[in-house]
Amino acid sequence: MFVDRVTIYCRAGDGGAGCVSFRREKFVPRGGPDGGNGGNGGSVIIQADGNIGSLSNIVGHKHWRAEAGVNGQGSLKQGGNGKDAMVMVPPGTLVLDDDRGHLLKDLAEHGDTVVVAQGGKGGHGNKHFATSTNRAPREHEEGKPGQLRNVRLELKLIADVGLIGLPNAGKSTLLSRMSRAHPEIADYPFTTKYPNLGLVRAGYDQQFVMADIPGLIEGAHAGVGLGHEFLRHVERTRVLVHMVEPSPMDQSDPIENFHQIRRELELYDDSLSKRPEIVAVSKCELPDAAPAAELLEETLGRPVLQISAVTGRGLPELFNQILELLRQPQEVDGSA
Repeated sequence: MFVDRVTIYCRAGDGGAGCVSFRREKFVPRGGPDGGNGGNGGSVIIQADGNIGSLSNIVGHKHWRAEAGVNGQGSLKQGGNGKDAMVMVPPGTLVLDDDRGHLLKDLAEHGDTVVVAQGGKGGHGNKHFATSTNRAPREHEEGKPGQLRNVRLELKLIADVGLIGLPNAGKSTLLSRMSRAHPEIADYPFTTKYPNLGLVRAGYDQQFVMADIPGLIEGAHAGVGLGHEFLRHVERTRVLVHMVEPSPMDQSDPIENFHQIRRELELYDDSLSKRPEIVAVSKCELPDAAPAAELLEETLGRPVLQISAVTGRGLPELFNQILELLRQPQEVDGSA
């Protein structure tokens, strides 16, 4: 199950209380205060782990509580610190304060961490309050309470290549052909209900991650359908492969369909329209594929690939163009 948005409740541990104690031993006059300090409470920490692909591992675990600090004891024994609660999420997860709405941290890389609820500090024992004029203090401090926070986790997939296009353009079939991913494939629109990732290998030393972004529709930028759910996964991709179906089931114009997707990208985030893009007419075994590719080339003023995930035609050219674009230095801002 792919999950890309979860809200969790985080409760850090309270600090332990300081101890009031006096040293009482035979032959030790004026033993004095020896109350130890309380331990610090544990914190709730969120960490990115590259071995995790979605937020499904925490769907059933909405409450995260760290351990409280242990109270101090006599003989200057300090209480133990509470154990932290670690929440593991995939890289590309945005950590937001659910109540205020601001971003706490973008966990873009494996190993990135953020403390979302700080543990309470332990209180001082009476030894801390001893002075030259107050040699037998009976004062101590209670531990500070740990922080409480509702946290919203939103995943934006980090992929090198994003497959975009209208529903039924052949994106899932292409992903299954170029990688070992096994997305659901059928001859009707909206087969893909969530993004799929596949690792594409080029020999022993080259590889890239390809994401099949579910089909976009008109009005996706405004949240029509599941527009926002799909579009935000496009933000972090370095290269877009725009697939155009030559013979849509609804008899629509393939050229207009291409421009429709482009408009949705621009309206959602103008930087997406400047992302390196490869345009490919899919299902080139169909008779309408060649005319559609020629019209697109005339409209765009640049070459358009003709590919078929079924026969394999055009896939080597697509593969080489993707590698060429990935080698070029570029910056992708996916923090929006």
